[in-house]
Amino acid sequence: MTVAAKRIYLSSPHMGQYEQQFIAEAFTTNWIAPLGPHVDAFEKEISEYVGIGGAAALSSGTAAIHLALRLLGIGSGDIVFCSTLTFVASANPILYQGATPVFIDSEPETWNMSPAALERAFKACEQSGKLPKAVIIVNLYGQSSDMEPLLDLCSKYEVPVVEDAAESLGATYKGKKSGTFGKYGIYSFNGNKIITTSGGGMLVSDDLQALEKARFWATQARDPAKYYQHSELGHNYRLSNVLAAIGRGQLRVLDQRVQAKRAVFERYRAAFCEVDGIEFMPEARYGQSTRWLTALTVDQDRCGVSVNDIIDCLAEENIEARPVWKPLHLQPLFHQYEYYPHYLDQSVSDRLFETGLCLPSGSNMTEDEQFRVIEIIRRCTGK
Repeated sequence: MTVAAKRIYLSSPHMGQYEQQFIAEAFTTNWIAPLGPHVDAFEKEISEYVGIGGAAALSSGTAAIHLALRLLGIGSGDIVFCSTLTFVASANPILYQGATPVFIDSEPETWNMSPAALERAFKACEQSGKLPKAVIIVNLYGQSSDMEPLLDLCSKYEVPVVEDAAESLGATYKGKKSGTFGKYGIYSFNGNKIITTSGGGMLVSDDLQALEKARFWATQARDPAKYYQHSELGHNYRLSNVLAAIGRGQLRVLDQRVQAKRAVFERYRAAFCEVDGIEFMPEARYGQSTRWLTALTVDQDRCGVSVNDIIDCLAEENIEARPVWKPLHLQPLFHQYEYYPHYLDQSVSDRLFETGLCLPSGSNMTEDEQFRVIEIIRRCTGK
């Protein structure tokens, strides 16, 4: 690696022309503390963009999942189904509530929750006499899950859905925006997401009364009294007015960010689509993925190198790449909980973890930077 080699990140924040205007307004009006007009406006604009009744701006996507589970009455001893191929934040709130997670495999066609595995999990719980209280469906790497069969199963067993769309804001499923199919949907505005507030999240729903309850809990559950009085457990989960100002600026260019991410993917696809042993995450026919991260699999026997070989080659040139998520059922934290694979004798998520790779996919990455990544991978693979 040369000293002058510029760092290329997996997915760095991409600021535009509008954020500073909204931040300046927050400073001018002295709305710096939590809450304020930008929070209210950001909630309204997000709900209008995705086409849902309302939204509650929170400190993180994790907080949004946590409050969704509280709203559903999840408590000690309850069971919650959750996608296994995801970041730990999707399942941690299950433990916050003292509930028991059960993990569901991916399907090979979309890398998202497998309807076949979900059905077997439901049947097993039905036979045991204890159904789950909720199902957390995660939309991976910018692509919606195949919601129709998943929702049909959940409806059959009368179990509500929390749609974790942290990675899929801007994606669509059969013409409808990702994150709007469950009882509750959640988005993340972490620094690496397609739009960011540096840290933040959003809980969305058509149940406006429930969202108002979530806001109450998120502001320490302060009773309407002249003094500080609290009758319920609360959390410090609300988004600040300054961060909401950033989010409003980011939201104005979300569709452009989706186009940029998809263009990044297409350049990688053109470069490696004919390389034996490299296969890209499929895009399902039912909608459009944002391609938040360009994800692919590497067959070492056919390609001649492993995922770790490619990651190491890129790291030597100051370029960040990562494996796909380590499935939650393989995490030490969750080793004791049940898991339902897609096939009776094979786990799709295990295979994806062993062979999956995420390449630098920033919407602000230049074509020259991307071609640098491509050239290093070509040298590494000899292709």
